[in-house]
Amino acid sequence: METGLREFLDKINVLRIRKKVDPYLEIARILNENDGRAVMFDEVKGSEFRVVGGVCSSRENLAEALGVEKGGLLKKIGDAIKKPEEPDIVKKGACQEVTEQNVDLSKLPIPTYTRRDMGPYITSGVFIASDPEYGVNASIHRASPISRDRLVARVCQRDLYRYIERSGGELDVAICIGLHPSVLLSAAISVDISVNELTIANSLKELELIKCKTKDLYVPANSEIVLEGRITRGRHEEGPFPDVTRTYDIVRDEPIIEINCITHRRNPIYQAVLPGSREHELLMGVPRESVIYNSVNKVCRCRDVLLTHGGCSWLHGVVQIEKKAPGDGKKAIKAALKAHPSMKHVVIVDEDIEIHDPEEVEWAIATRFQAGKDMIMKRERGSSLDPSAGRDRITYKMGLDATIPLNKPREKFERVRLGDEK
Repeated sequence: METGLREFLDKINVLRIRKKVDPYLEIARILNENDGRAVMFDEVKGSEFRVVGGVCSSRENLAEALGVEKGGLLKKIGDAIKKPEEPDIVKKGACQEVTEQNVDLSKLPIPTYTRRDMGPYITSGVFIASDPEYGVNASIHRASPISRDRLVARVCQRDLYRYIERSGGELDVAICIGLHPSVLLSAAISVDISVNELTIANSLKELELIKCKTKDLYVPANSEIVLEGRITRGRHEEGPFPDVTRTYDIVRDEPIIEINCITHRRNPIYQAVLPGSREHELLMGVPRESVIYNSVNKVCRCRDVLLTHGGCSWLHGVVQIEKKAPGDGKKAIKAALKAHPSMKHVVIVDEDIEIHDPEEVEWAIATRFQAGKDMIMKRERGSSLDPSAGRDRITYKMGLDATIPLNKPREKFERVRLGDEK
């Protein structure tokens, strides 16, 4: 079954770096210089593992991974969220071809991305945990080794955080590294706590799970690397580390994870996500676009959604609607902000505006928007990633209805077509 990372790499264009590279800053530099494409490092100092980054750094690659055209990503992911499917369980999987119970995290080629980082950082790890009532959770968290067999991980106050609280502070966990894009995208989706993100992954692309060697947890059978361990009550300073905004996140006390077993494929590939890169943006933004799409469709006809590159694919968005009633634009604003609470600016446009072209969006604002009647502004909790919001995360959110008013002649607002322009 072609649901693993290496099987996907065979389908896309990958830049190969054959010279030996240093995981301290050099891998990050090369990934940054080649932002937007996949890069494979065949030899890494201090490790027998290969490293790949930039796998999900274009919408074209994501579309290839899910078997759709680029324009079909929104609906494909949106449908998978609405109709998740349980994966098959297998008894044998590539992720357990090699078992290392003598744990030494220093053998992994974990990159250090900036000089200010607290150390090397795992940036593509999907944490899988289970709760007796809510079931399985799969989510992406950054983690940094603090000894041969311990990590400190940044755990936001979402589902995994609640699982840890409900378990009294200790919880078994499996950290999977080196995964097909369908799994990474699913783990980045914010859905109800009762929804197992791996069922969304299986709906996107057929997925098989295998039971961990030492934990009662099930992981993607084609994972390149699996770290089996336990989240403890111990705490350690985590950070600083850059986030998707390319600004540094603050230092916090975060949970310590003790790793007791490592399994991996033969000739394993360690997967890195460069912080603040196009890959980081798309992995966060693309799944959330589908959540916004589903939400807006409940109040009016939604055609397209984009979390913009300039807004870090997280803080700014554009929503294209088919406007049928005078209030549709403002309804869409409210639905979009509700679906993605981290977004602080959203622009609603008509079907004739290409939302992937920032000049067209600005033109719509310039010619169809009046601040006195077409704007919604509210003060509420926003994103912890927004450095302008402060530690309490209180921010001002703004929605702009840049759609054509239905009580005025449409031709007054339509762009002139010159010559043979279509």
